[in-house]
Amino acid sequence: MAVTLMWEAKAAPGRGAELLAWARAQRLDPPPERRETFTAPGDRVLVLTWWPNDHPDLPELPSPPPTLLARPPHHWRFTPVPS
Repeated sequence: MAVTLMWEAKAAPGRGAELLAWARAQRLDPPPERRETFTAPGDRVLVLTWWPNDHPDLPELPSPPPTLLARPPHHWRFTPVPS
């Protein structure tokens, strides 16, 4: 079964561009089938990764340096639901 990992963080005031650059520079091993990065108001950064199965050891983005964050990142694991 496929799985999608979601990582979301809110940047410290004025650090949104740095948090985005940090997130984009992180490499996962093995690489996901697909990866997309988004931004949202309030200097939020969202990274979604798609994987072929729900293995418990899928690599996830680590926590950025605390100076870049307004709060710790959130992590969620999603699986598709049949239509």
